[in-house]
Amino acid sequence: MEPAVSLAVCALLFLLWVRVKGLEFVLIHQRWVFVCLFLLPLSLIFDIYYYVRAWVVFKLSSAPRLHEQRVRDIQKQVRDWKEQGSKTFMCTGRPGWLTVSLRVGKYKKTHKNIMINLMDILEVDTKKQIVRVEPLVTMGQVTALLTSIGWTLPVLPELDDLTVGGLIMGTGIESSSHKYGLFQHICTAYELVLADGSFVRCTPSENSDLFYAVPWSCGTLGFLVAAEIRIIPAKKYVKLRFEPVCGLEAICDKFTRESQRQENHFVEGLLYSLEEAVIMTGVMTDEAEPGKLNNIGNYYKPWFFKHVENYLKTNREGLEYIPLRHYYHRHTRSIFWELQDIIPFGNNPVFRYLFGWMVPPKISLLKLTQGETLRKLYEQHHVVQDMLVPMKCLPRALHTFHSDIHVYPIWLCPFILPSQPGLVHPKGDEAELYVDIGAYGEPRVKHFEARSCMRQLEKFVRSVHGFQMLYADCYMDREEFWEMFDGSLYHRLRKQLGCQDAFPEVYDKICKAARH
Repeated sequence: MEPAVSLAVCALLFLLWVRVKGLEFVLIHQRWVFVCLFLLPLSLIFDIYYYVRAWVVFKLSSAPRLHEQRVRDIQKQVRDWKEQGSKTFMCTGRPGWLTVSLRVGKYKKTHKNIMINLMDILEVDTKKQIVRVEPLVTMGQVTALLTSIGWTLPVLPELDDLTVGGLIMGTGIESSSHKYGLFQHICTAYELVLADGSFVRCTPSENSDLFYAVPWSCGTLGFLVAAEIRIIPAKKYVKLRFEPVCGLEAICDKFTRESQRQENHFVEGLLYSLEEAVIMTGVMTDEAEPGKLNNIGNYYKPWFFKHVENYLKTNREGLEYIPLRHYYHRHTRSIFWELQDIIPFGNNPVFRYLFGWMVPPKISLLKLTQGETLRKLYEQHHVVQDMLVPMKCLPRALHTFHSDIHVYPIWLCPFILPSQPGLVHPKGDEAELYVDIGAYGEPRVKHFEARSCMRQLEKFVRSVHGFQMLYADCYMDREEFWEMFDGSLYHRLRKQLGCQDAFPEVYDKICKAARH
């Protein structure tokens, strides 16, 4: 009983403190207290519930039967909306705080909410090498199931809570993307409910225009109800090499060379300053050398980006064997490096051993409890951005990031961008190697002003025919937005499918200039 009494006393003291200081003060200035006492346990409960539910549903094979029934219900909701006069735009009924994007979707309060309760893996076909899933299936679910039966996705984006629907309607990337492209490029079919309530399946050969227009459309062409995604055989470990590199020119040369080598299954770079980085290359393998196995995903292990930084500090190369699922979610426990701003002592060995098994707090719960004051502070003093630029422009891009926002570490992830129709494609007619530059943290430039600094960065990205991931704050005006993205196919299909009165244009749903 003593631990329970101690916990009760601590909770009581915390509530008294909140009463004296005020909830807003605690959430802003001592947020780690609230996160550790409430959000971590609550996140753990969420994870256990969804894991058990997904396991039971798959074992009972009930998902396919229920799926058809749920799709019919979505069609009925859309038809009811039409019969009631189509007075407002439609959107999914999933609360905005449940999404991984830090943006607050205020349109949820004014649009017709269509409830889409689709969160199951429907089928794994190892002969066709396809997995068929519903849109709210998470990457955590996918890795838990597929790796247990010896398969994996060619591109499996990092964070556990990223959903298939979000990765298709937005975009997704991983360190294998230099071989396979973005998440959309491993998808072979989409199933949607359109603005008139009809059901359609699209592939590269069937309703191909819609197939290529769906990625990056952010739910403005129809409601995604299922997707078919390629799978490949998995191996037990990733044989990962760590190589510290100094000097910007050497970093860019090394990163480009490794990204062009197809024998590398994984390529990733962490930039700790403009002149210091660690380049990592990995291959899948079933064998691990004795003494070199690193279960980096275990709760008591150091955060991955800190572990990588040790190779830079000691100026030594390294070779480790990491279990495949641990590798896929290597940045999950620390939410890349964002958790250090929320729980400053989170990587302390004592904290990891005592409480690391509850980490990380769910991003959705962090959003739900941040409050308007904290949200505005984050918006003005925090950057979460992924910019996709041609690999040939990497040195200029890193200089621009350094001068405009000065955020480190920076995540470097290469990807091949095929020449296909849709919102995002290379300038020429051939596939081109690009790189995702991910900046997450507090800018260190003097007098940082979010709008002006980000508009300057967006201007550079447009000038090199790059793209901004749409989950983040976007400050472009409408003309600038459609200069960055190719809207020709998208706008034609919106008119053809009757989307103009059913869904907002992607710009109006995404960009701050349209939402304020």
